[in-house]
Amino acid sequence: MSQSTTNARNPWSWVPTGYFAEGIPYVMITWVAATMFKNLGHDNTDITLWIGNITLVWSLKPLWAAFLEMFKTKKWIVLAMEFSMMGLLAALAFCMQLPSYFTVSIGILWIMAFASATHDICMDGTYITTLDKTEQAKFVGIQGMFWNVGRFFSSTVILLIAAYFGEQETTSWTIAWCFAAAVMATLAGYHMFFLPKGSPGQRPENFKQVYTTFFDAWVDFFRKPQIWGMLAFVFLFRSGEGLLLGVGHLFLQAPLTEGGVGLTLTEKSLIDGGLSIIMSLAGGLLGGLFISRYGLKKTLFFMAICLNVPNLTYVYLSYVAAPDVRISLVTVTVMVVIEKFFYSFGFVANMLYMMQQISPGKYHMTHYAYCTALMNLVLWPTIAISGYLSDRFGYFTFFCIVMVATIPSFFAAWFAPFPRNTED
Repeated sequence: MSQSTTNARNPWSWVPTGYFAEGIPYVMITWVAATMFKNLGHDNTDITLWIGNITLVWSLKPLWAAFLEMFKTKKWIVLAMEFSMMGLLAALAFCMQLPSYFTVSIGILWIMAFASATHDICMDGTYITTLDKTEQAKFVGIQGMFWNVGRFFSSTVILLIAAYFGEQETTSWTIAWCFAAAVMATLAGYHMFFLPKGSPGQRPENFKQVYTTFFDAWVDFFRKPQIWGMLAFVFLFRSGEGLLLGVGHLFLQAPLTEGGVGLTLTEKSLIDGGLSIIMSLAGGLLGGLFISRYGLKKTLFFMAICLNVPNLTYVYLSYVAAPDVRISLVTVTVMVVIEKFFYSFGFVANMLYMMQQISPGKYHMTHYAYCTALMNLVLWPTIAISGYLSDRFGYFTFFCIVMVATIPSFFAAWFAPFPRNTED
């Protein structure tokens, strides 16, 4: 449904800023916070246990998404979440001066995760209900680009600010988080005037109506042909990824004496932040073109190879890491960008499989949300346990465990059912 003329907004006035705002908090919560804790001397076990558990929030968001429109417009909820995240970012900044900052900051991150997930739901809803299909197709690239600009801002700009004001200093992190809060406040203020309300669609009148629709969508989902085989693919295709996501970037930052690479915050922000994002975008683009040329069914196993085999770069880095000599930055950069590029190249297959094989039907969007929730659900326990495994066995053995954990991904790709012939 497209917007009315009275509510017309030029998409250029809000799509870039809306998705920039959407990209900031996820990375701040899952990547920047972990980097900060590592920089301040916390061990991997504590970092990944708590950050991993917080990632569960994004898997649960379909449970409350249907209830949001009962209360306020999408714009109202987006603004409420942006102002809430502004306050939470500022609160986390100042809690860094407390003796118990770790415990307090984890609590703040939990609340911020719910605000971020709710913001995602309503910003996406605004995009879908305000723009017609032609405009949606036109701006989908802009949408993804500015989400990654938000990711770049969090992983690169925020770390550079913290590095500028001093490594391993809580004050420097206070300044960095305050800057993020100021940017979020600016975006929220801007969206008060330029974000459209979004079409309300058919607003549910009560909880019973929401529950009935939710239950019907859930039942319809599990009636799809070969659904259990398809769900096994979605759950297992990223079987080893959570382990690497949890510890990979902490390993790059870990001191040489711990068996790590010993990158400074500045080096990490540029290599594992900015440059990796650029390579991820390139990998995703080329992966999509590759599948469109040869077809998903024919390329799925090859995409699993691209997704998983480059994890060997971390096995290599952990093998050559020495307590007295740093690995050259060129070597580290090449290894990291190879993994990021091919991960994004192969990951496209997972998204397309969910879009083409599982989601089509009466509740296309709802079922796609179920798929993404399940896809992310596998990351929850693997990220949470990754720090313990790396502390217990050391980085080299840990990354060998990561390679073993990728084996289910290959079986999932080989045996993935294709009930819909979309390409042959």
